[in-house]
Amino acid sequence: MKYYAGVDIGGTNTKIGILDSHFNILAEQSIATLSQQGARTTFSRIWQTILALLAQNQLSETQLEGIGLGIPGPVVNQSVVKIAANFSWGNDFNAKQLMEDISHKNVVVENDVRAITLGEHLFGAGKGIANLIVVPIGTGIASGILLNGKVLSGSGGCAGEFGHIMVNEQGMKCGCGLTGCLETYTSAPGLVREAKKLLLETKCGEFFQRFSTDLDALQAHHIFEYAKKGDELALQVVDNFAKYLAYGLGVLINIFNPELIVLAGGVAKSAEFIIEKVQKFLPHYALGVSLQNLQIKPSQLLDSAGVKGAAALVIKS
Repeated sequence: MKYYAGVDIGGTNTKIGILDSHFNILAEQSIATLSQQGARTTFSRIWQTILALLAQNQLSETQLEGIGLGIPGPVVNQSVVKIAANFSWGNDFNAKQLMEDISHKNVVVENDVRAITLGEHLFGAGKGIANLIVVPIGTGIASGILLNGKVLSGSGGCAGEFGHIMVNEQGMKCGCGLTGCLETYTSAPGLVREAKKLLLETKCGEFFQRFSTDLDALQAHHIFEYAKKGDELALQVVDNFAKYLAYGLGVLINIFNPELIVLAGGVAKSAEFIIEKVQKFLPHYALGVSLQNLQIKPSQLLDSAGVKGAAALVIKS
């Protein structure tokens, strides 16, 4: 029996899992990334966690076939992170070499969204689909594009960054340095920001009563909860979010003509509700012929998407 480690590295937390040859997660653990302590320290802690998870399942280090790392940022040659924006490790960071030096195992590195896309293609909602786009919605928004069975990475590892399409010249500054990016409206922070703005302008409804004097407590999932209950203010926020998202998806649909779009990430836990709203706006932004056979589905992997996707990197290598 072969075993694989999948590692989903985030700016705050890192999720680590051990999978068997049937791609079942045997053990999973989340640790603080603590990137400020340096890459070698972080990667050493990841390796020690992998060893501990193997031991918990009475498995030896020799049974581990390899390690897949999903990491934010553009990745080239499945090894080098060109821009480690969420970490203090510098640019052109060779994550593959460092992890192989520490673990003495085969390591495959990929952008986290592309790893999730591969995971959905092999194990999740996109199983068997050759033309697939996966859109994780969380702190940011991006897309993983599977075209004719191959995940696109681009010349510099930046393929799929549709969250940085400019949608409002007068919009707010995005973390990427551009102004008015799609991400500033369709990420979880963007959704909350727009809700807070409306809460200060609107003085009625249950949503207003709950959060108008407690803005710091407001999170994205609250907005969807109240929208599902029919609160007009929350529905307005969700409709604006869905309209911007439909615009971005329309651009992708017109260019790549996918069979399926999968919504993943934290916000996409309300995917069914989001999909219903997005489909109302999509005909304004995408060619009718491209929409005829298009499906939009929620992720089947949910919180395990990052770990399974990272492990898929090794399984497919």
